[in-house]
Amino acid sequence: MNEVVLFGIGQIAEVAHFYLTYDSPYEVKAFTVDREFIRDDRFCGLPLIPFDEVERHFPPSEAAMLIAVGYAGLNSLRREKYEQAKKRGYQLISYVSSGTSQWTKPTIGDNCLILEDTTIQPFVHIGNNVTIWSGNHLGHHCRIKDNAFISSHVVISGGTEIGENCFLGVNSTFRDHIRVGARCIIGAGALILEDCEEDGLYPAVAAARAKIPSSRIKKI
Repeated sequence: MNEVVLFGIGQIAEVAHFYLTYDSPYEVKAFTVDREFIRDDRFCGLPLIPFDEVERHFPPSEAAMLIAVGYAGLNSLRREKYEQAKKRGYQLISYVSSGTSQWTKPTIGDNCLILEDTTIQPFVHIGNNVTIWSGNHLGHHCRIKDNAFISSHVVISGGTEIGENCFLGVNSTFRDHIRVGARCIIGAGALILEDCEEDGLYPAVAAARAKIPSSRIKKI
């Protein structure tokens, strides 16, 4: 089944459309979102169909679907639409960029979006409905549970488990063999050296402007 309908009309949906068009066997035929968010009848030059009508135009027997939305509500929106599409009988495809590095074929669930320059070492398990942006390192035997969102240049060391619905910020780093509980938010640049309890917020310390101006620095 090569025909696909994308759920979403934001930047992530636009990015997904680009990758599927130029780096996959799939053909995006249309977009869909909830009726109240539709302001036009086309997106990216393709038909935009209310979600409550999509089965009439593209039934599950003829088209698959990809839920291409971000991490709103700590990934709860993407999870909700994923579950609704499954209940309607749609096959949920996963896209793995040809620019990823894999020694063996990893275990990857459905409705995953995995972008280029991501290294996936052996024995990695990636659950359902997971988004992994570009330039990440997934160490051997790590597990990424359902509905997680991993932004760019994250390092997940071997044997680490990332819980359901987690959000991992840019350049965050995880020591090996630790467990991150469900629904955690890990801030950009955070260094995680021990287990994280579920529903945790782990911000990194942001750089602050020094009291002296840059013009006072003589050597750099």
